[in-house]
Amino acid sequence: MTDEVDSEAIRAFEHSRWQRAAPVYAASFATATRLFGDALLDAAGVRVGTRMLDLACGPGIVTAIAATRGAIPRGLDFSSAMLAVARASHQGVEFVEGDAEAPPFPDGAFDAVVSNFGIHHVPRPALALTAAHRVLRAGGRVAFSFWAEPTKNVAWKLLFDAVRRCGDPRAASAAPPPGGGFATAQDCLDALSAAGFADVRAQLEQRIWRHADGAGLVAALRAGTARMAAMIEAQPPDLLPAIIADIEANAAAFRDANGLALPVAAVIASGAKG
Repeated sequence: MTDEVDSEAIRAFEHSRWQRAAPVYAASFATATRLFGDALLDAAGVRVGTRMLDLACGPGIVTAIAATRGAIPRGLDFSSAMLAVARASHQGVEFVEGDAEAPPFPDGAFDAVVSNFGIHHVPRPALALTAAHRVLRAGGRVAFSFWAEPTKNVAWKLLFDAVRRCGDPRAASAAPPPGGGFATAQDCLDALSAAGFADVRAQLEQRIWRHADGAGLVAALRAGTARMAAMIEAQPPDLLPAIIADIEANAAAFRDANGLALPVAAVIASGAKG
């Protein structure tokens, strides 16, 4: 677990990044994250009447999908800018500003807790999962998603490989390290078990993320992510054309008549409160 100084540095970094990304997130990186929303809700058993909490809800995309299922969702996020977008886009859905590590809700208030690519951005994911356990009723389920390794995510691999070959992979070293992100599905299962969950499961979900070209991919990652955006922005400007050209060349196998069809994959981890 990171110490308090590291946790505050991580929180400040993440907060500043998501505040900035909020106005363009839905049209940029959320075109990838929303692909996994229904599978996430299925893993948590979200259906008509489910009282659901969406941790690190961002602009409320998954919260709103839950509402279309007839659930009773609430979204929680620490970014006021993200919540402003959520409230404007999804009127009639409740959104609350707060900390995923200490959600301001009573014990047993929800039937399901979900987080779509949010838990690994929290400074102390173990605390967020423990908090999820607290606010769930007995028998309720938690589910969260995180990105599978780059070998299964062509979009990320194209960028990382291009930066390694044509840019400076150390350029974003000033950013604080992640607060305990998960490297494998087993890491997620172990974290869920440590937080008190039973019947823990992990499933790999694969989708296609479409872009017109390599420049479009870089633009989406730069506009709508935190750490990848920091890496892109830290590249010397004169190297960016070569990075984009490298992506274009190596993405040829994924090009069709409509542009790039890039495989992306996520692990959805879930568990039940006994």
